[in-house]
Amino acid sequence: QVQLVESGGGLVQAGGSLRLSCAASGRTLGSYTVGWFRQASGNEREFVAASPWSGRTTSYADSVKGRFTIARDNAKNTVHLQMNSLKPEDTAVYYCAATRRSPISTYHYEYDYWGQGTQVTVSS
Repeated sequence: QVQLVESGGGLVQAGGSLRLSCAASGRTLGSYTVGWFRQASGNEREFVAASPWSGRTTSYADSVKGRFTIARDNAKNTVHLQMNSLKPEDTAVYYCAATRRSPISTYHYEYDYWGQGTQVTVSS
């Protein structure tokens, strides 16, 4: 079992930055693909970014490419999501998730472990 806890959410103005963290316990994340998803009120959960265990080939949703960066710190069993140039449409609850499936999946139902989520609100 892998337990995931997100942190770093908050309220920020458009154009600002936030850094989300996903801390894992129970198992090392070194052999898991880790993804970030988000869910805005009334919307489906959508893929944001993912990183395989190696960290070498990352994947991003088109809506966040060039603004968000996923980075793994396997030594600390943590994955970060650096979010820059935030827009009001980035407002959502952000979740991290883990799976042992390979290659990277952008489908939330292929992830087995989930955190509780952290709220990100971007004001205009």
